[in-house]
Amino acid sequence: MSLENRAAIVTGGSSGIGRGICLELAREGARVVVADIQEEPKQGIYHEQDLVSSTVSEIKKIGADAFFVQLDVADEGAVASLITTTTERFGGLDILVNNAGIHIPGTTETMPSADWDRVVGINLRALFLTSKYAIPHLKRSRAGRIINIASIHAFGGGGGPAYASAKAGVVNMTRNVAIELGAASVTANAICPGYIETPIQDYLTTEQIEWCREKTPLPRLGRPRDIGRACVFFASDDAEWITGTSLTVDGGWTASVG
Repeated sequence: MSLENRAAIVTGGSSGIGRGICLELAREGARVVVADIQEEPKQGIYHEQDLVSSTVSEIKKIGADAFFVQLDVADEGAVASLITTTTERFGGLDILVNNAGIHIPGTTETMPSADWDRVVGINLRALFLTSKYAIPHLKRSRAGRIINIASIHAFGGGGGPAYASAKAGVVNMTRNVAIELGAASVTANAICPGYIETPIQDYLTTEQIEWCREKTPLPRLGRPRDIGRACVFFASDDAEWITGTSLTVDGGWTASVG
């Protein structure tokens, strides 16, 4: 398997895209730390309505090693502890996937500043924190990888003032980290999902979801596994000379200008 025995952390790994990433890394032999604010998976209104088992339990069914760490990624002390716990348990760290994110609806005029701070704190600042504490260990890995989950909203408006701004920041932070870590052969790349069938879409109406389906050229909406497989590629030796880039995984959404 392409990631045999490599140690990975996936933030926001209990549900949605993060769960899909954890499972696909595990299928390739990685040992996975599922880091999230809660262990039980979220159940959505439209998608993943019937999930019951934890990500760790599903990984163990695959036959891979995994454990759960509860934390708020906006808490610097908790992030530092996550990295320490991981490296003590697995003897090092090879792959950091910064996936945890939230969306709070609102406009520039109506969004409370506290909501802005919370969205940016989790969707952008937390990536700085996890990277900061993980980098010394990734430098010691023979295949150190940072994979940041951004969004197609990084390239345009939509999704609210805080969400779009934070995701744009993720793309540029990825480039900066790639430059910083190139000499250590640690790569940093971003994945920009389109519409993925997860509980984060609960704020939409059925009409809005249908519009998203119509905007997507391929004949289905995205699934967490689609992002998971992209993560497997970036984490693998096949991507060892790719860094500082952003891969759009959106079923063709951004291919259209209209």
